[in-house]
Amino acid sequence: MSEDDSVFMLAALKEAQRGFKQGEVPVGCVIVLKGKIIAKAHNKVEKLKNACKHAEVICIEKAAKKIGDFRLKDCILYTTLEPCLMCAGAILLSRIKKIIYAAEDFRHGALVSVYKVFEKKHPIHQPSFEKSAYSEESSRLLKDFFKIRREENER
Repeated sequence: MSEDDSVFMLAALKEAQRGFKQGEVPVGCVIVLKGKIIAKAHNKVEKLKNACKHAEVICIEKAAKKIGDFRLKDCILYTTLEPCLMCAGAILLSRIKKIIYAAEDFRHGALVSVYKVFEKKHPIHQPSFEKSAYSEESSRLLKDFFKIRREENER
């Protein structure tokens, strides 16, 4: 992982922490084009009462608006959690070049954990992906969040 990758993943973790503070499952995402962050987001599922408002989807929407095109072919997406099927589909359709993720998602992950959606070569676009060095930090944030949620539900 390069120094730049580390900076961008830390920015995604900061977004995840913002979501945590707002009662959202702490997943953060940033999209980078030519070495600059063009969009950042965290989950807003609870706030918007919409299961589709994952950090990656919101971030893709913001990046597309910023550059004026849905094709994000030269962009790298950094996310604190392995994308789910919905997000992997959005990544594919928006032509994101590369995905860098922190923690694996053993319940919904679509890159390596539950599904392997990019295992078979797609005829139009094939994003690359890799795991970052920040898996522990992301996992800890998620575990802390769900521990608090369980404690609240026990009251």
